[in-house]
Amino acid sequence: MNLFKVFSVGILLSAGTQVKSQQAEQKKPDNPVKCSNIKDGKFLRANYPESIWYMTIKDNVQTEYLNNGKDYIKSTLVFVDDCNYKAIVMEKSDKNDPVQIGDVFNNQVVATQDNLLKVNIKIEKSEFNAVYIKVK
Repeated sequence: MNLFKVFSVGILLSAGTQVKSQQAEQKKPDNPVKCSNIKDGKFLRANYPESIWYMTIKDNVQTEYLNNGKDYIKSTLVFVDDCNYKAIVMEKSDKNDPVQIGDVFNNQVVATQDNLLKVNIKIEKSEFNAVYIKVK
């Protein structure tokens, strides 16, 4: 019976050590947030293949490409400050897309970690978060 108890305690300690080492390997978010990462580049979305959606930002113009790049939504970006910006829809190729020319999306970069950016997006009464992966 004592051997069983010693073995059980050994397993628990081993499992606890493993969990602690996994937690130590996780990276922490950037502090302060690196908001300027959103101002230029090519971005993918977590869990979306590039053929479904990707986005480029250059010279305060954001272009979202959909449907293997056949469709797009182009917006002008107006930066309120380093982490907050408005995306004003200027052009779109798919007339059936619910996004309309003139729509204003209020965006805030809320967290970054290496090439990941978490952005809070608000339009009218809707609000959601998107995680972008900067690839260029």
